[in-house]
Amino acid sequence: MRAIRRGETGPAVAEIRSILVQLEFLPGDPDPTATVASTADVFDEDTETAVCAFQQSRGIGVDGLVGTETWAALDGARWKLGARTLFHSVPNALVGEDVSALQERLLEMGFDSGRADGIYGAQTARAVAQFQREVGLTSDGSCGPQTMKALRRLGRKVVGGRPQWLREAEAFRQSGPNLVGKTIVIDPGHGGGEDLGVVVPDGPLRWTEADLVYDVAARLEGRLAAAGMRVHLTRGPQPTQPMTGAQRADLANGLGADLLISLHLDENINPDADGVAAYHYGTGSGVTSTVGERLANLVQREIVVRTGMENCRIHYKTWDLLRLTRMPAVRVDLGYLTSPKDRDRLVNPLFREQIVEAILAAVQRMYYPVENDVPTGSIDVRQLRMAIASRRA
Repeated sequence: MRAIRRGETGPAVAEIRSILVQLEFLPGDPDPTATVASTADVFDEDTETAVCAFQQSRGIGVDGLVGTETWAALDGARWKLGARTLFHSVPNALVGEDVSALQERLLEMGFDSGRADGIYGAQTARAVAQFQREVGLTSDGSCGPQTMKALRRLGRKVVGGRPQWLREAEAFRQSGPNLVGKTIVIDPGHGGGEDLGVVVPDGPLRWTEADLVYDVAARLEGRLAAAGMRVHLTRGPQPTQPMTGAQRADLANGLGADLLISLHLDENINPDADGVAAYHYGTGSGVTSTVGERLANLVQREIVVRTGMENCRIHYKTWDLLRLTRMPAVRVDLGYLTSPKDRDRLVNPLFREQIVEAILAAVQRMYYPVENDVPTGSIDVRQLRMAIASRRA
């Protein structure tokens, strides 16, 4: 959809403002039954500020524009648990914050609805049906008034920790510390058609995000494969058809990947902006991919320690690539191509090799039990290749 921005008017703006009022990002009647006509239909400065605040709260890129991603988040946010009957719909699943709230509630009660991603899929329907059987309701997998009444009446079954974290952590513990046989998807960002990402001229040269992150991905592919992992890249070095975040997530899910790492570079109008940042799935309400958060932490810390880059820390986001993947997934912004400081380092193949070694060390640490983890920067990644070579010999 075309992005709606400041200065525009019309029914779409009125709808946006109505939702922002309902969510209390704009002053007005918070009654969700209020008509669209009861709000102004001008996308003014207050509306832009409210949109920015909403985007920040939902982990969306903050630009004050209502494009496809922001509209989908607004549309989902209008629904509160109990406001509508929820059911598994194919092919277009119900999406909304009421679904997230239901998933969180089921997880708290010990029913495995999967990650609280706000999508009413088959696993959520099965968890609802299991709950319904336990409380004596018809186990049809839909959440209507009777199911909501039972949910409100019953308390938590799981206490003392986040149940989804326990499941994810246990799955990693059982898989063992070796990288051999595990599957990882490396996603070099952009590179689809004319999408080159950040492009910066540098004298007679021109540096592009697509080219630089592909080089890092190709180097990482070789190092991870040498350590025994099955590695898949989402694209090659030449331009391909553009892929959305959802399509990249579908590719990783179809491969049954154990991990996904997406590589990007950043830009800023201020050339002094520099540093590395990592992102994992999470929402402003505290829902997060806990194992994805751990992977983001490990990658971030290893890169900072091994390269000396500015630490821009880790952050939660609701991007489709992070939300729709069924495995721990992170996106790493490896520096600002618009920063002379970062650019001078990133265009150096030896520096890119340092980044690769940092990510390889982080991936290995993911599979160490927490009690056997090692200090950041202490893993000699050459030993990983030697170990696999000796096993093959």
